[in-house]
Amino acid sequence: MTQTFDMVVIGSGPGGYVSAIRGAQLGLKVAVIEREHLGGICLNWGCIPTKALLRSAEVFHLMERAKEFGLSADKIGYDLAAVVGRSRGVAKQLSGGVGHLLKKNKITVIMGEATLTGPTKLSVKTDKGTEEIIGKAVVLATGARARELPGLEPDGKQVWNYKHALNPPHMPKKLLVIGSGAIGIEFASFFNTLGADTTVVEVMDRVLPVEDAEISALAKKQFVKQGMKILEKTSVKKLDRAAGKVTAHIEANGKVETQEFDTVISAVGIVGNVENLGLEAVGVKIDRTHVVTDEYCRTGVPGLYAIGDVAGAPWLAHKASHEGVMVAELIAGQKPHPIKPNSIAGCTYCHPQVASVGLTEEKAKAAGYDIKVGRFPFIGNGKAIALGEPEGLVKTIFDAKTGELLGAHMIGAEVTELIQGYVVGRTLETTEAELMETIFPHPTLSEMMHESVLSAYGRAIHF
Repeated sequence: MTQTFDMVVIGSGPGGYVSAIRGAQLGLKVAVIEREHLGGICLNWGCIPTKALLRSAEVFHLMERAKEFGLSADKIGYDLAAVVGRSRGVAKQLSGGVGHLLKKNKITVIMGEATLTGPTKLSVKTDKGTEEIIGKAVVLATGARARELPGLEPDGKQVWNYKHALNPPHMPKKLLVIGSGAIGIEFASFFNTLGADTTVVEVMDRVLPVEDAEISALAKKQFVKQGMKILEKTSVKKLDRAAGKVTAHIEANGKVETQEFDTVISAVGIVGNVENLGLEAVGVKIDRTHVVTDEYCRTGVPGLYAIGDVAGAPWLAHKASHEGVMVAELIAGQKPHPIKPNSIAGCTYCHPQVASVGLTEEKAKAAGYDIKVGRFPFIGNGKAIALGEPEGLVKTIFDAKTGELLGAHMIGAEVTELIQGYVVGRTLETTEAELMETIFPHPTLSEMMHESVLSAYGRAIHF
C-alpha cells in the first residue's frame, strides 16, 4: 500500500518535528519518519540532557560555596546515578512531549528507516514490513553523529562519545577530553565540577576556537582556576587500552609524550547522517558528509530539501528549527526570508557560560571593517556581584561608519540568556544609537549589554 503526503520529513529532531508542525499549521498533509527516538539527538542525547547534568553540577558548585552566602551545608556530596537519572527523565519527558505535539497537529508518524527511491519517493522499513511513501516534497532532517578518528574510537567503557558520557558507567577519576568545542568543554566542565582530574586537549591554538580570541582567553583562565589542565596546539595520536587505564600518546611541538587516564571522552566534531538514504542515486550533492543546499535549504533536486545538522554548519538546534519553519513555508507556497548564519547565536553551557553572535573582532578586521569595540566586565555590575558571579565580560563590535552591530561576545553567568538581546538587535538592523537609547532595567545582568555599547563609543558610565 502506498501512502501519499504533501510533505514528508525524515527525522524528528528539532529541525524535523518543528518543520512538520509548521507544515501542518499551513494545511499540509504531513508525515514524519523516525528510525529511533522522537525528538532526535537534541532532546534525547544532546542539548537537553546535557543541560540537566550541568544544572546538577551548578547546584553542587553553589552548595560548596554556601559559606560565601552566609549559609551552611554539611556533608555535601552527590549520587551520580541519581544525577544521570534526573537527566534521562527530563529527556524522556520532552521526547513524549514531541509525540503529543505531532499527534495534536494530526501528523502521521512512521517509525522506520527511510530510503529514497526517487526525488520524493520513499521506501520505509518498519517492524511490520516495507511501506511505500510518496511526498510532493521531502525534507531531510537526519542530523549528525559523533566523528570517530582512527585509534580514538569509543568503546563505551573507558573511551566515551557524548552518548556514553550522558549515561556514564562510572565517575572518572582522571579524565582526558579530546576537543574543546561546545560538547567537549561542557562535559569537561561537568565532570571537573564533580571532582574529576580533568585534562582538555585542543588541536587549535586556543580552547573554544570558534569564539572571539579574547573570550577564549578568559575562558581558559577560568577553567585553569577551576583545576582543569588545558593543552592547546596539541593532538592525541593514539590510545593504548588496558585494564583500568588508557595511555594517551599526546603530541605537542613535535614531541610525543604519554599520559595515563582512566577515562577518555572523544569530542572531535560530527559527521552528517547521509548514508543509506539513496541520496547519490537521486542526484543529491554531498560535501564532507553534509548535503549541499542553497540559502533556502534546496538540494537542487526538485522537491527535496535538507535542514539542520545534515545540511552543515552551524550545527545548532535553533538553526535547524528555523530552517524547518522556512522550508515548510516554502512548500506551502509562502515567501519566507532565508536564514542569515551570522545572526544565529552560539551558546556553550560550561562554567562560566559562553555566548556569541556575529563576527569576532579578528574576523571583522579581516573583512575590512573599521570597527569600534566596547567591553564591560561583570565586576562592574551590581547584580553580578550580588549573585557571587563577578567573573565575566560583555564585548560588542560595531562598524565605525554605519553603527551596525557586527558581533557580540560574552562570558559569565547567564550569558546564554543575555545574548538574545543582541540577536534581536541584529535582526532588526539596530545601530548603536537605538541600543544606547534603550533603557535596561536595574539591577540586572543585562545592564552590562548597555554599558558595553556605551563603552564602544567612549561613554561607559560604571567602568
